This record gives sequence, structure tokens and C-alpha cells, in this order.
Amino acid sequence: MTIGIWILGNQLHSEQAALLSCKNNKQETPVIFIESHNYIQEKPYHQQKLVLVFSAMRHFAEELSSQGWQVSYKIAQDFEPSLNAWINQHKITELRLVTPCDRPFSRLIESFKLDCQIKFIPNNHFLWSQAEFKQWNDSRKRLLLEDFYREGRKKFNILMEGDQPVGEKWNFDKQNRKPPKQNLNPPTPLWFEPDEITQQVIKDIKSYKIATYGKIEPFKWGVTRSQALQVLEHFLENNLNNFGTYQDAMVTGEYTMWHCLISPYINLGLLTPLEVIRKIEKAYDEFDYPLNSVEGLIRQILGWREYMYGIYQLMDDDYRDKNWFNHQETLPEFYWNSEQTDMNCLKQILQQVEETGYGHHIQRLMVLSNFALIFGVSPQTINDWFHSAFIDGYDWVMVPNVIGMGQFADGGILASKPYAASANYINKMSDYCKNCVYQKTKRTGEKACPFNFFYWDFLARHQDKLKSLGRMNLVLANLKKMDSEELQEIQSQAQQWREEH
Repeated sequence: MTIGIWILGNQLHSEQAALLSCKNNKQETPVIFIESHNYIQEKPYHQQKLVLVFSAMRHFAEELSSQGWQVSYKIAQDFEPSLNAWINQHKITELRLVTPCDRPFSRLIESFKLDCQIKFIPNNHFLWSQAEFKQWNDSRKRLLLEDFYREGRKKFNILMEGDQPVGEKWNFDKQNRKPPKQNLNPPTPLWFEPDEITQQVIKDIKSYKIATYGKIEPFKWGVTRSQALQVLEHFLENNLNNFGTYQDAMVTGEYTMWHCLISPYINLGLLTPLEVIRKIEKAYDEFDYPLNSVEGLIRQILGWREYMYGIYQLMDDDYRDKNWFNHQETLPEFYWNSEQTDMNCLKQILQQVEETGYGHHIQRLMVLSNFALIFGVSPQTINDWFHSAFIDGYDWVMVPNVIGMGQFADGGILASKPYAASANYINKMSDYCKNCVYQKTKRTGEKACPFNFFYWDFLARHQDKLKSLGRMNLVLANLKKMDSEELQEIQSQAQQWREEH
């Protein structure tokens, strides 16, 4: 038997399960990486996302080669012919690969007609296996993030004192919603200059005749495990102290605030979730950082990231097609070109995404996703955009986050109420409204903020469904108090705006 290993672009860690299964025979084990032109044409991906993945793949291939593995690197039109040629060249009888995170990609591989057996090795890049998450879910009467997070804290002994949480509370989220104050001075993020490999990838992407999104340069992301570790250490030293307090804040011109910028690296495999959590815990012990910052970040990794992946694997394939509100609108063109909107909050964030492929969680949820929700965009359309536009976006990330949380298209499986908000929230958590042509307090008229009339239009259109959600009763009561003529004007203005955009 000759075993070969296929390494996918988001499995770039030397401790990944397929490599571990053959670590004692590395010199006799062929390994292949493939860049597929056809695959990257399935969506108009952000150019920096393509550069990040391909450069990280090429760097990791060199690293494995230096460690004694038999590495082949192919740039091809499609996966299947390259795999079969390599399989026949090395007389491979069993192809091993880590089970892909994304279910559509697993089905794609299963459709291949390869000249050998395929063996999927269980994915070890998450703290909970699929079987463990299902077992936990089956033992519960409710599927709730907070329950899962607490179970994870106990299971992996994270921020625990015996059987009790450090600080006598599990969750310090109420301390992590502080609006931005004037004269904030966020730390400078750690960026990198492209080396020769990355420069070549940039040239390659520019030469491809494919539909893409965003700007390819300047490209400043790390592309190796060493650089990813440097970003993590930079965050721990410079950002963690204030991370929690201002993690929901948005400020014009400040793209990264105190955020850690490690999600692209974790999702590629350049960092592992447990090592990140342990380093955060160690920093807390050594430097006595505020517990709200430390717990807040650990909750994002140990709680939210693991929970999203578990939900994604647990749900049936039709979860991605859910559309509880029956929204059918197309995505406004300004999502693809920030110059086409004069709404300052959207322009600022979309410009940032175009330039970097990045936006933090509140920019994504409470501005970009929120607007698509109240506008009435098809959940599948906005999900595809998020997947294409964000540098850390994959199917397993975006389906539960966008379909379930952002668009409430599952009707409440993942969240207890829609994340819909008017301009009032954006004004509270940002300075975007100060320099906007629209007036944040107006609901109708020429200068009315579209977030306002779309928000009330959304509530009016769906009030019968929203009545079933207990947490919506207060705002629905306010809707009932609204003057009927004003509501009619709001709905008319919303419809006119849709037709124009």
C-alpha cells in the first residue's frame, strides 16, 4: 500500500490529522497541494483572500518539504485531473485527507472518480468533534450558546477555579459594549510586507481572467505560522488590555481597533484554537489583564467559533436555504462598490472591506447584515456576498452566522430574535452618523436615514411573525403607537428606495 496525502488550503498545520497519521513515514509519503482555477471562479472572491490562501499554501508546502515530506505543488484548471495524474505517478492506493470543514467541498470530493481509495481523517482543528457536539446536543432540551460555552469551559478547564468560573461569573459581556469616546488611540496592528512568494501570488492573481472583489494591494496579511504567532503575541502585548471594553465600538478610519485579527489564521490552520486560548489564559495570569477582555475573547473562540461549527455540521443541508421572512430582494450594488452609497456607515465599512477583506463582528452584524435584513435581501444572496468578501469567510463560518444569526432566516433556531436595528444603535456605537448626509433621528423625508425607515418597515411587514417572539413585544408595542399616516409614509419611502437601488 502507498498512502498519499492531499492538503487543502485551510488545513495548513503540521499537526493536522492526515499528516499525523503518516508522521513516522514522511519520506515515503507523497503529499500534494493544488490551486484550482475553476474552484476560485465559483464566487467573486476578495483578491486578498485568494492571495492569503495561495501564499499560505505555498509557504506551508516549502515548510513540509524542508521537513522531509515528498511534496508536489500543482497549479491546475481543476482538482480531479491533477489528483489522478499524481496518484498514478506515485502509484498511490489510498488518498488521505482531513475531512473538509465545508460540506459542499466534501460532496465535491466524493464525486471525484479517482484511481485509488479515499480515506477522510476526522478534522482535528476544532476542540469539539462532530460526534461530541451531537452527543451534547442530544442530551439537552435547548440548543443554547451559553450552555455550550459553560460546558466547554468545564470540559477544557478554561478560566476555572475548581468547578466554578474565575471571577464568579461565566460571562462579562455587559462590560464589553462601551461606545467609543473621543480621542481613542487604538494600537497599530502588526502587518507584513509581501515576500517573493507572496509577490508571485499577487502577480498570478492579477493575470487570471476571473471575476473578483476588492483591492489586491497593499497586501499586509501574514502568510506563515511564524507570522501568525507574531500577530497573536502583538495582540496579547498591545491590545488585550482594552479589547473587551471597546470590542463593539466603530470609529471612522479605524479599521481594526483593539481586535486581534487572528481569525484568518485560525481558519487556515496556521494557529490552533486551543493554543490561542492557552496563551490568552497565560497572559491573564502574568499581566492581570481585565477579566472582561480575557473572557470576552475566549468566549468568541471556545464558545462562538466552536458553536457555529457544531451547528453547521448538525443541521440538515436545507438549513442554508431557509428564508423565514421570505425575503427576495437583490443585494444593492453598493455592497460591491462602496462609492455607490452616500450612507456614511455603509461607505466606511464597505470601503474598509474592499481594502482589507476585514471588518469586526459588530460592523458585520449590526451594519452590513442588519441593513440587508431590514432591506429584505434574500438570505442566500447576502450569505454568498459575505463568503466572497471576507478574508476569513468559509461556508461553515458564514451559513450559521449569516443565515441563522444575521438574517434570522431559520426562524429562531440559532438566535432568539432578529438582529434588526435603526440608526439609533449605529449612532450609539460609532461616530459614523456625525458626517453623514442623512439625519440619524429622521424616519421620513429627504434626509431620513434609510436605517430608520427600513427598520420600521421591516417591523410592520413582519409583525404577525414577530409576535411569536417574546423579546420583540416591546418594540412591537411602539410600532402600534405610531401614527398610521407616518407608517404609510415610511413604507412608501422604503419601497421607493428599494426600486431605486
